[in-house]
Formats: sequence, C-alpha cells, structure tokens
Amino acid sequence: MTGAGAEAPDAHLERNRRYWDGQGNAAHGPLARAQWSRPEPHWGLWATPESRVRVLPEDLTGVRAIELGCGTAYVSAWLARAGARPVGIDLSEQQLATARAMQGEFGLDFPLVLGNAEQVPYEDGSFDLAISEFGASLWCDPHRWIPEAARLLVPGGRLVFMRYSPLFALCAPPEGQASAALVRDQFGLGRLDWGQRVEFVLPHGEMIRLLRAAGFVVEDLIEIQAPRPADREYGEVSSDWAHRWPSEEIWTARRSCG
Repeated sequence: MTGAGAEAPDAHLERNRRYWDGQGNAAHGPLARAQWSRPEPHWGLWATPESRVRVLPEDLTGVRAIELGCGTAYVSAWLARAGARPVGIDLSEQQLATARAMQGEFGLDFPLVLGNAEQVPYEDGSFDLAISEFGASLWCDPHRWIPEAARLLVPGGRLVFMRYSPLFALCAPPEGQASAALVRDQFGLGRLDWGQRVEFVLPHGEMIRLLRAAGFVVEDLIEIQAPRPADREYGEVSSDWAHRWPSEEIWTARRSCG
C-alpha cells in the first residue's frame, strides 16, 4: 500500500478506467451472461444468495435506484426484474458495452451512464436506493463517493454496498493469496496501490465515522463466510481462508431524515 504522494486527487480514476477497459474487462466481461441469468441476486466472490443476507428492500416496485460503478450492470438487471427503475454509471466504456449487449440479449432497458461515481450527473435526491457491489465501494475514494451517494438519495433513502473486508486487506500480499499473517498496518489503511489499479478499503471505525459525517445511519454490517465446498477459488483469496475469516462484507445504511 502506498500513499497518493504528488499524484492528482482523481488520478486513480484514470488508472482504474484503463484497467477496466483492458485487463479487468477481459477477465469479467465473459462472466456477465451467467450473472445476468441468475433468477435471484447472489453477492460477491462466494455468490452469497440474497435470501441469506436480505440487504435489498422487500418491495422494489418503482424504486429509483442507482448502481455506482455498475460494470456489466448485472445488479441493475436484478433490480429491474424486481420492478425497480435503475440507472447504472461506470467509467469503463468496455464494461458498459458489455452491459448494453446484455440488455439486448435479455430484453431489459435502463439508462447506462459513462461517468464516475465520485461526481454523478444527477440532481440531489434523485434516488431511493444507491447500491454498489465491488464497484464504487472498492474502486472510488470513499471520502468522495459516499458523500455523493448521500447527495443523490432522498431522506430515508438506502445505501447498500459490498467491498473487501479490512482483515482481507491487512492480509493480502502484493502477489498471491491472503495468508494468516498481517502484511500491512491497520493504522493508515485506506488506499491500496496495485500498480495498474487502485482500490480503497477503510477500517471499520473510519468507515462508520465517514458514513455518519455524510448523514447516514448504519443499519447493518454483514461479514460474509465462504461456503464449503465453494464453487470456485480466486487468485487473491482461497475459500478456506474466507471460510475462517471474512474476505468481503456488505454494509447497509439509511440517509438520515434530519
């Protein structure tokens, strides 16, 4: 992990855009059809079913939703099929091209916007739900995208986001899988610089304070346990590790009405 140094405040956006137009899209684009095909939302690396975590509103009919860092927009597709009115925003033209191809294939139509989740071209209070599954929640600066999510939501609106856990970030080496050893300090944890890409993982205390400062009331924090057996393994974390310790987590919060 390195600090931003003299790099421009938004330089991570350009680096991440290049990554997702190239290597990231090559790896994740082929997964889009299977993700769009799921009859029920399944979250994250370990395909945790929505029926287990229950992070979405029970009734999505007419809910105005924005997916922050939508990628191939499969989350927005799940919301649309449940009756919501989603908008997806992403900085990668290639990811959005895949999303549009999936819209045509699956017969769904909702707005897809080229842009970044730290500065969204919609008015204050335009949405009832803001959601991010390893989108803005990992790839954007939380000190910028979380206040932006608050701006976009109506009072009482809900924020749902999934990200890597701080424990995973503390145990993730520059190369290879997370181990049982801590490889970086928790104090100062925030920005993870992987060369071609930049990720952000705040410790829990800092995240709670940031959400509160942005006007959110935290409702839940769900630490995900990988199943045994798992359907697949990952280069950055094994299912055995993630069965013992959480590699990812889902936060739910509500914008204060005060």
